Amino acid sequence: DDYFVMSSKFPHSLIWGVQKDSILQNFSESMATTTCGGDGADLEACRDDKLALIIKMVAIASILIAGVLGVAIPLFGKKRRFLRTDSNVFFAAKAFAAGVILATGFVHMLPDATSALTDTCLPTYPWSKFPFAGFIAMMAALATLLVDFIGTQYYEKKQETQNQTVRIDSVDVESESGIVPVEVKERDGKVFGEEEGGAMHIVGMHAHAAHHRHNHPPGQEACGHVRDHSHEHSHSHSHSHSHGFGGGDEEGSVRHIVVSQVLELGIVSHSIIIGISLGVSHSPCTIRPLIAALSFHQFFEGFALGGCISQAQFKTLHSTLMASFFAVTTPVGIAIGIAISSFYNANSPRALVIEGVFDSISAGILVYMALVDLIAADFLSKRMSCNVRLQVVSYFTLFLGAGLMSSLAIWA
Repeated sequence: DDYFVMSSKFPHSLIWGVQKDSILQNFSESMATTTCGGDGADLEACRDDKLALIIKMVAIASILIAGVLGVAIPLFGKKRRFLRTDSNVFFAAKAFAAGVILATGFVHMLPDATSALTDTCLPTYPWSKFPFAGFIAMMAALATLLVDFIGTQYYEKKQETQNQTVRIDSVDVESESGIVPVEVKERDGKVFGEEEGGAMHIVGMHAHAAHHRHNHPPGQEACGHVRDHSHEHSHSHSHSHSHGFGGGDEEGSVRHIVVSQVLELGIVSHSIIIGISLGVSHSPCTIRPLIAALSFHQFFEGFALGGCISQAQFKTLHSTLMASFFAVTTPVGIAIGIAISSFYNANSPRALVIEGVFDSISAGILVYMALVDLIAADFLSKRMSCNVRLQVVSYFTLFLGAGLMSSLAIWA
């Protein structure tokens, strides 16, 4: 009604000018660095810069040790029987870590982002008129899907090119020795979910496993059990596990390369924000409960990431660099927070907007990675469907990890 009254009395150009000035004014208010909020007195009551600095040093050491242990256990443990990436213990532990990451996105990052972007310190328009936290998280999840897809395609093509080069070299060597290789042509039909070149993503892998379960006679490799089959059966089934890259291990390795890199991106983005938030705090009352919560959080995030790095079969130097980058991110964030704490106002509108946006992005990335690349990839696998005990243990550890990480929201 106001708009129609204004439009009848004033030109549209004038109305647009007023709206434009209002938007710019709101944006300017959103970027203000002055203290806002009514909890300043409570913060001042518990403020102790000297004690807070000591506790921050303890936090850096504790979180660094937790991160190093978490990411190192899968990398060094892959040579030990019970911690190998193909062991049931590792499978269940990874499910626990996936629950931790999922709870981090849903229970910690997303509510914090919503709280920051709807704070009364920010102008009502546009922050309280639209659910920016959920929208940004959704767009971050979709962007992660795109990065996941493009990264997978890139590594698959790279792997295919390398395999073709090896094949050509092998043919040349065999031809020189007088041996002519015989090519066994596979049938033209593809298993549902299989892509050109034999590459399959998560849904395709699940369908592929189901296909083999349905095509085997009862009792014959229905769940991947290895038996001594006749020559005829081996010949008729010779096509079943030679898809494009020379086997499931290489195909899985391509997926884990992408998963490990995208997961590290999501973890690092929120670790920096968490570290800075802790580092700029002057209140020991705020910092103390964060130490245990963040150490627990860092350990199991590191375990999940370390497992993906281990499964990706990177070279030692590459694995070490990725693990080190993860381990130092939160401590570096704390150090940055300490350095800027003298002039950075964590209770300003600008800080609320920055933290809210980054928390939303992190939430979207972590929720996508947890559900799609960690939980779905493992829980929809053939291995899980064929082992009832592993199903029970893995589901229990998944819910336990999500529940424990969620309960930490009481303190942090």
